[in-house]
Amino acid sequence: MAKSRRILLDKDGPELSKTVAGLMRLNEWGYDDEKLSEWIQQCVDIGITSFDHADIYGSYTCEGIFGRALSKTNLRSEIELITKCGIQLISENRPETKVKHYDTSRDHILASVERSLLNLQTDYIDLLLIHRPDPLFNADEVAQALSELLDSGEVKGVGVSNFMPAQFDLLQSRMDAPLLTNQIELSVTHPHAFYDHTLDQCQFLDIHPMTWSPLSGGSFFNPIDDQSHRLHDVMTVISDELGGIGIDQIALAWINMHPSDPINVMGTRSISRLISAVEAESVKLSRQQWFRILEASHDEEVP
Repeated sequence: MAKSRRILLDKDGPELSKTVAGLMRLNEWGYDDEKLSEWIQQCVDIGITSFDHADIYGSYTCEGIFGRALSKTNLRSEIELITKCGIQLISENRPETKVKHYDTSRDHILASVERSLLNLQTDYIDLLLIHRPDPLFNADEVAQALSELLDSGEVKGVGVSNFMPAQFDLLQSRMDAPLLTNQIELSVTHPHAFYDHTLDQCQFLDIHPMTWSPLSGGSFFNPIDDQSHRLHDVMTVISDELGGIGIDQIALAWINMHPSDPINVMGTRSISRLISAVEAESVKLSRQQWFRILEASHDEEVP
């Protein structure tokens, strides 16, 4: 069985699996601790050792669900935990929050990490991301918090999510340690990062972006609009050209073809879909096939 490839984010680490398991909807799975522990082991068996969280997932419950299951295994040293902070949701679990907002203050970042460590039942986080740009973003304050966490060893690496290149550069300008990634939305239905210089910046800095929703929420499996119909049709033809592989694998191969070598976060509990994603790591499209998909996404040929 194929195993997910390892990707070193920096010469000193951390290292992630190219295919990452996303836990945003873990609270909806209905898994007890034993079943979730077994699922984590199944992921590790196919080389998916990286697990993507955020403090807010499941209305602040997913980290705790995962942590309880993880504590019943001996797998902590074999996996990488990723989490994010900065978004404040209205939730019965945060009654003090009256309006959805962002908080990237030093105090909030430090407090959020302490809570994530408790929830995940671990003494370190492999990769911490600032979840979204904050209109009140204070680069010096954020850099101070991230540096403190790195110095303490509670966090092994840091990065951002959904940042534009200028926002990334601003934070990096205040830090000695490198920002290791930018987790962005990227898929055949959402190719904007190819044009807004986000992927150019990743190449320039020699970093691997992480992608969220790389399968567009499954929209092209059951097309609901003109774009998803066009993509379904062209990827079905390309599937036949490549021997009948899944259109999910074609969609991932399309992302993987970018020279920045993206890391894809798969938000599924299905082990068969995760195996398919791992197998897609070795699928190669021709350049013309890649551009046929881009053309279908935009409904026009490139200029």
